[in-house]
Amino acid sequence: MNSKVYTVEEAISKLEAYCSYQERCHKEVNQKLRDMNMIPQVIDMIIVHLLDNNFLNEERFAKAFTRGKFRIKKWGNYRIIQELKRRDITKNLINSALKEITEAEYLQTFNELAVKKAMTITEKNHQKKKKKLADFLLYRGWESHLVYEKVNELFN
Repeated sequence: MNSKVYTVEEAISKLEAYCSYQERCHKEVNQKLRDMNMIPQVIDMIIVHLLDNNFLNEERFAKAFTRGKFRIKKWGNYRIIQELKRRDITKNLINSALKEITEAEYLQTFNELAVKKAMTITEKNHQKKKKKLADFLLYRGWESHLVYEKVNELFN
């Protein structure tokens, strides 16, 4: 546990830096302030300050998170939605964030990921090979109809 005592000014300054470094959601900021042993009234005050000064913006967070997880980690919509929900992002913001990815880009990334992974599977058993690819893609949150179509296309 953090035993350092922060003044409100120090906490604001620390959180401004925390939010400037990368986009944060309310839940992360709230947790950070609780870890700093700030009282609920001060937490609310600091969060309002961060919102007013545009250090904290849930929509900007959701969009940046979605773009990053899709482009860098190659996650599908299901996984992105799941992770945003875990961070208490609203349904409207999630839907808005998912619009950051075009359908063409989505399908192209899915196809490239599937083909690349399929080429690395050394399993000899045909069924196990299909299962390994399907599990890999499903874990990353790609829609099951896309996954099974692609698995059958690549391994038949």
